Amino acid sequence: MHKPQFFCLMLACSSVMAAQTASHPAVVARIVVTNNCYDHDSPTLTAEDVIVTHEYKPVPITALLPLRGARADLQLYVLVDNSSNGELRESFADLRKFLTAQRPATSIGVAYIQDGRLEVAQEPTHDRARAMQALSPPSGSAPSSPFRPLAELIEGWHEDSSRHVVLMISNGVDPGAASGQKDASVETALQVAQRAGVTVYTIYHPGADYLTIDYMTTYSGQVQLAHLATETGGEAYFQGLGPLPSFAPFLTDIDDHLANQYLLEFVMNPETRGTLQDVSVKSKIGDVNLSAPWRVWVPAPPTLQSKAPAKRQ
Repeated sequence: MHKPQFFCLMLACSSVMAAQTASHPAVVARIVVTNNCYDHDSPTLTAEDVIVTHEYKPVPITALLPLRGARADLQLYVLVDNSSNGELRESFADLRKFLTAQRPATSIGVAYIQDGRLEVAQEPTHDRARAMQALSPPSGSAPSSPFRPLAELIEGWHEDSSRHVVLMISNGVDPGAASGQKDASVETALQVAQRAGVTVYTIYHPGADYLTIDYMTTYSGQVQLAHLATETGGEAYFQGLGPLPSFAPFLTDIDDHLANQYLLEFVMNPETRGTLQDVSVKSKIGDVNLSAPWRVWVPAPPTLQSKAPAKRQ
């Protein structure tokens, strides 16, 4: 199945054009990076402030564009695991405030994980009332992997020029995963998100059975949520193994992240076309800490790309 590629902005990159040759045209890869140092009045970052390395070597950076103003478009999906326990109800007041207060350029979608299936209640919309109407606390469902529905959500997302972000609320537990081994559903979701350029934020909330399942199962779920979020350039939030007392401080942190993001463009080796490649993104400024995906999708030539996925009905 074809997976949607990361959104493309039509930009003239003279340095890339200069690097092109007839046999090996330059390949521009794009990812979203976050400046986590928003607790002080730091200046807007420029391409000269950042270094990108691939296979331990720096690669040419062609642009670092703040995603504000005309570039602030954002599609934010809230994905709620319906197997979560009912103590989530009070935190939904925090979630509603967070979503209602999003910037005008943000469209909001709502989806649920129900008995292992993805259920989209509302595709991304700028109509806050419609989004809030679709948002409700968990109604209860059988425990299931949250990662397969996440991958399905991303694969069915319409490709456009907006940033794509998922806020997933789940315990991260895949009942079918083998103990002590890599969870294939997590790795698939991670690859799908990295290829599509989707940033995932995760908030841990225990399942209805959290008082009866063993500690290591719960802890493993939190590890998987952190693994997924961190390697897509997002962040995972949890405190202990029980329900969070409030979502508010974590939602504030996510909001700060979304307000301090950049589109980073850089040149990759043409021989890596059509693959996910490990990259490292760091700031040259000592007190600036950047979050970024650990891998980037290097687009193949258009003639080699398969047909786009069908839109969700």
